[in-house]
Amino acid sequence: MLDITIPAKELFDESTNTFSMSKSYHLQLEHSLISLSKWESKWLKPFLQTKVEKTIPETIDYIRCMTLTQNVDPEAYTLITSEIIEQVSAYIKEPMTATTFSKNNNTVNREIITAEIIYYWMITFNVPFECQKWHLNKLLTLINVCNIKNQPAKKMGKKEIYSRNSALNAMRRNNLNTTG
Repeated sequence: MLDITIPAKELFDESTNTFSMSKSYHLQLEHSLISLSKWESKWLKPFLQTKVEKTIPETIDYIRCMTLTQNVDPEAYTLITSEIIEQVSAYIKEPMTATTFSKNNNTVNREIITAEIIYYWMITFNVPFECQKWHLNKLLTLINVCNIKNQPAKKMGKKEIYSRNSALNAMRRNNLNTTG
């Protein structure tokens, strides 16, 4: 969860030629499957598509979709600064897990990932729906782990077997102080 504070700001009303101060707002945000689904329902396009940059209104609306704080004044979203957008973007990119994956899988997935695809994966791997509230990157990591663990074991090639056996034999010779 990300806590942000939108600071109070001096505003000018052109119709009355007066200055006023806005309130400061404290928001709790969560980058989750729920927020992704809300945003895609409104904008009718995939959020995770990296080839197309999001507009400022789309980005601010995603922050609105991420908001867990109840009864937020709509004015708060008009006061979001570029610094807050950068802070939220950094939070969205965080992995939120210690799990890492090897680079051995050279396949490129060209499938456009939408909320419905992620829900499908959750159903396929029996991931409980309460996980839709997790940080999205953590949920996607869990799905990836389920996918890897459900794949059949790869057979080793002859070169890999010879290399592994050679390394094991060298380690054993070293541990036992023998030459063969």
